[in-house]
Amino acid sequence: MQIEMTPALSISARPTGLDRIHACLEVSLFLMTLTAFTTLAATGGLDKAAAVLVFLALLLRGWLLGTRRSLLASEQATTLLTIACAAFYAADFFLLRANFLSATVRLVLFVMVVRIYSARRDRDYYFLAIIAFLMLLAAAVMTVDSAFLFGFALFLLAATATFILMEMKHAAQQGDSTVHPGEISAKRLAPALGATAVTLVLGTLAFGGAIFFLLPRASAGYLSAYTPASEIATGFSDSVQLGRIGEIQQSRTPVMHIQIEGDRNGTAQVKWQGVTLSNFDGKTWSHSREQRILGANEGGFALWPSASVSRRQLLHYRVLMEPVGNNIFFLAPVPQTLKGDYRVIAVDGGEGVSNLDGAHAIGWYQATSDIAMASADQLRKAGELYPPVLASRYLQLPRLDPRIGPLAHEITRSSSNNYDRAMLLEAYLRTHYRYTLQLSKHVPEDPLAEFLFDRKQGHCEYFASSMAVMLRVLGIPARVANGFQTGEFNDVSAEYIVRASDAHSWVEAYFPGQGWISFDPTPANSASGHTRWSRALLYLDALHEFWREWVVNYDTGHQTHLALNAQTVGEKLLHSVRAWYESRYRRLLELTRGMDRNVGNAPVRWAIYALLAVAALATLFYARRIWKFAVQFRIAARPETAPRHAASVWYRRMLKRLARRGLRKSPEQTPQEFVSAIPSEALRGKVEELTRRYEGARFGGSAIDAAKLPILYEEVRKLARRTPETLEKEHEAAACK
Repeated sequence: MQIEMTPALSISARPTGLDRIHACLEVSLFLMTLTAFTTLAATGGLDKAAAVLVFLALLLRGWLLGTRRSLLASEQATTLLTIACAAFYAADFFLLRANFLSATVRLVLFVMVVRIYSARRDRDYYFLAIIAFLMLLAAAVMTVDSAFLFGFALFLLAATATFILMEMKHAAQQGDSTVHPGEISAKRLAPALGATAVTLVLGTLAFGGAIFFLLPRASAGYLSAYTPASEIATGFSDSVQLGRIGEIQQSRTPVMHIQIEGDRNGTAQVKWQGVTLSNFDGKTWSHSREQRILGANEGGFALWPSASVSRRQLLHYRVLMEPVGNNIFFLAPVPQTLKGDYRVIAVDGGEGVSNLDGAHAIGWYQATSDIAMASADQLRKAGELYPPVLASRYLQLPRLDPRIGPLAHEITRSSSNNYDRAMLLEAYLRTHYRYTLQLSKHVPEDPLAEFLFDRKQGHCEYFASSMAVMLRVLGIPARVANGFQTGEFNDVSAEYIVRASDAHSWVEAYFPGQGWISFDPTPANSASGHTRWSRALLYLDALHEFWREWVVNYDTGHQTHLALNAQTVGEKLLHSVRAWYESRYRRLLELTRGMDRNVGNAPVRWAIYALLAVAALATLFYARRIWKFAVQFRIAARPETAPRHAASVWYRRMLKRLARRGLRKSPEQTPQEFVSAIPSEALRGKVEELTRRYEGARFGGSAIDAAKLPILYEEVRKLARRTPETLEKEHEAAACK
């Protein structure tokens, strides 16, 4: 077994084009592997030991590439390490009892590390690319987080560059021509490759996104069986054990996102109830395990009717649950209907609604609740006639501390009805006790008495339990409700973010004819204000929610909804365009009719207006030519101020004048050649003198020569007017004299 460490390139040897391609290929393949591993590690599904070892191996590989060194294991060492990986996989799966996905992922990681330090041939690079893809596939199975999108985009970028370089290397090796060092520059290769890869990735994402949203959806869940159970703590429990919620409630992990129809400003104040608890043994609240099975119909599930039809206040909302491993539907009291991709649900004795459809975990659901509340006067007049079954269940009490009963009567002695008694108990607990998460390490024998008379501070379960017990002492049916508070409103996505820290317990008291009324004796907990960072987190949460809603949970229902929205938007756009066109057409028609009347009343004035308009348009159209002519005219009038420019102006004028007489200068002729081609000796002499002055002003900048150009031009113009016969006779006459 042998490991060789040598410089990647000889210092004295000049790298060839193929060497540069190979070096870029190794870097891009390393980035592809690193991105896939980072995306997989970010899911939290890797054990720390394996993640740390692989990360150190990749870190060493990056250092070797940065320092242009090569560390290669021999083929014998590679074979032995591969056999060791296979043996470890067998032991991990059969002896250590690891699940299939975790054991396979560890095998892939270790094989990748071995292959990174033994890659020599093209097939090794292809194998590494396949392993990187398998790591990304495992990450897709193990997470639904939006961070996967960024990892996937970076992986796609690195993979595109890698396969381009592989093809370039293959073509360079198999081609007939030799790749010379100067043909491939490292400074030009990297930017060109990066721009090409980015362009291809953007095109791939756009085209792939269109295919994703347009192709018919079929949620078969082929890989869902390998998805590990979520470790997210919701803070919610279907029972209450005093003293356990203190540490869980500090988690800021999002549990669900709720969108309330018509609420764009975050004004809702509702609690999301999961279960109600009726049985109390002095330390633990629990509920009856009785269940009522409900099957789905076309409109979803019908839950409970409203307590009063006359004062119904319906709340329509949509809930997107995080994968928290919970089968409870969290609903606003009093839920009326429930819709979702579920075939059967159950309602237990605590009025908690749970999912019994094992093939469809809770991901999203729509619900309608009646949140109408009776007035205070109605509750005061409700009376105290309770059904016997309800009284026997919700007035049950264990053996209590003898001080609790007198305390409840002392607090409510000034009230004459049950509603005022409940309000007094709620106010007393809020004002005489303090909210805290720091609980004593040793649970007392009677935690309720210890909270009321000794410690006088605790979390929501202590407050809810104390009020429910004292209500029962006073003969008022009461129960503890578990669920979540309203949550934080995200104005970016117009949704409520419900976190694990929003887990809450409160009290519900029964009033004949009015149903269960909520009371919350827990004092308000001080919350930190919003910062710029928390604002940025709202944008990230909106992105995460979009990923969950429109990618992870994208199904036939979403596709239908998207198609209907697209159709509606298209029809609205078409209607808007048509209405705009018709309004502009009517406006133009009215304007034309009005103009026709005005022209008929004053034709001369409108003719003048038309001429002025035409003149203005012509001036605008020929503005550049007019300006150029004005500049040339000014320079031609005073050529000595700009000799070079003036020389060009007067020379072009001369050529135009001569062209009218048939003496045209071809582009290939020099000025002197053109002079020689003029047949008339008199005209040729003046043109020759003007050309000489032109060259002096144009190329020498002579103001004296430039000043002579207008005079010489006039002489050329006069001579050009005469016919060739006249010029010849004048020339002969001058010769005789």
